[in-house]
Amino acid sequence: MKIDDRFTYSDSQLREFAQTILDHARAMGASACECDVSEGFGLSVTVRKGNIDTLEHNRDKGIGVSVHFGERPNVKRGHASTSDFSPVALRQTVEAAVAIARHTAKDDCAGLPDAGLLARDLPDLDLYHPWRVTPEDAIDIAKRCEAAAFALSPKLKNTEGTSVSAQHSQFIFANSLGFMAGFPTSRHSLGCSMIAEEKGQMQRDDWYSSARVPSKVADAQALGRYAGERALARVRARKIDTRQAPVLFEAPLASGLIGHFVSAVSGGSLYRKSTFLLDSLGKQVFSPLVSIEERPFEKQGMASSPFDEEGVASLQRSIVQNGVVEGYFLGTYSARKLGLQTTGSAGGNHNLVVRPGTLDFRGMLKKMYRGLLVTELLGQGLNLITGDYSRGAAGYWVENGEIQYPVEEITIAGNLAEMFKTVVAVGNDTLVRGSRESGSILIENMTIAGN
Repeated sequence: MKIDDRFTYSDSQLREFAQTILDHARAMGASACECDVSEGFGLSVTVRKGNIDTLEHNRDKGIGVSVHFGERPNVKRGHASTSDFSPVALRQTVEAAVAIARHTAKDDCAGLPDAGLLARDLPDLDLYHPWRVTPEDAIDIAKRCEAAAFALSPKLKNTEGTSVSAQHSQFIFANSLGFMAGFPTSRHSLGCSMIAEEKGQMQRDDWYSSARVPSKVADAQALGRYAGERALARVRARKIDTRQAPVLFEAPLASGLIGHFVSAVSGGSLYRKSTFLLDSLGKQVFSPLVSIEERPFEKQGMASSPFDEEGVASLQRSIVQNGVVEGYFLGTYSARKLGLQTTGSAGGNHNLVVRPGTLDFRGMLKKMYRGLLVTELLGQGLNLITGDYSRGAAGYWVENGEIQYPVEEITIAGNLAEMFKTVVAVGNDTLVRGSRESGSILIENMTIAGN
């Protein structure tokens, strides 16, 4: 039975496709097989200056197949994919994966995860909330959002667009160890990017909101006003002289700092020895003020799942406790490379939550007292091997715990190893961005390059 009549296939049909794949692989001599069968549909609308810029309906489907030949440590692996669900295409896709596997080198770490690690308890995490928004409704939402921003000030003369998106998907993952499970998910969003102009100088800023549940996406007019206010606040931005000062990362950017940590302690970086946090398990990496948990079973969580992309059970666990690293992010392959056990992290982390401190945003500004509030980062200046960090930035200069004026055309630089250890405070102004939740983060000292 289909959970939504807009899906092309029912859950049972997706399971039949997956079983057909497994049967073909076994008949062709594969010692193991895993496959993912998925489909999705959605609507995306972008409005710019009251006119429809883009209107897109998407409908996608796909099957990915991995076959294995031999037993560890002599395993050969092949992978193939298709968007054709016909019986002939399913067979041909398995044949393609088999052909690839026969020509690949043996790998002592390849193969399915240990059967005992596969998920058995599959709670309903309430991840599917369809939004039956029509194109006309989506256009109206975007227009109201944008209009609310323009109404703030005549200085708001342009926009990069306001977008509404409603996305729905479902999948089944199965392997030859007897695992077969999946579920539908939804992800909806509203975003607005405004441009303010005064005396020929233009500044842009934006804001967005996303949620599993349509009613939990931010109110259109409130979001538009906030995006407009952010753009207006950056008018008359100045350059500043090069200096050393504390830096406060606004919550959305603080989430990015945690993302760098995740990359540094993820399996691929660790077994390739391409990370500045090599062998960091059990070591003090952050300030004692920082604790991070992984919570995969949060109801309606943006990155919730009872299992990872290999069917391994997700784990609710401590990643960092009082600054000490207690967990890596490992899939089966990288775990075997390191002589460790998978952490159920194939495909990424699940709902990382940075424990908030006691200070709200104003309190964080007062804690910094004098320094730079960063609200935008530019470029990709990170060397994960050394930890060296250098990014173009914009934000606000703070004196006496109060924002004084906007700044632009600066670069902030430091080393993540030092930055992590010198976290002075974590705010309680928490915000969810993707798979991470964090408040603002204050770093004791960084180089700010300006004039």
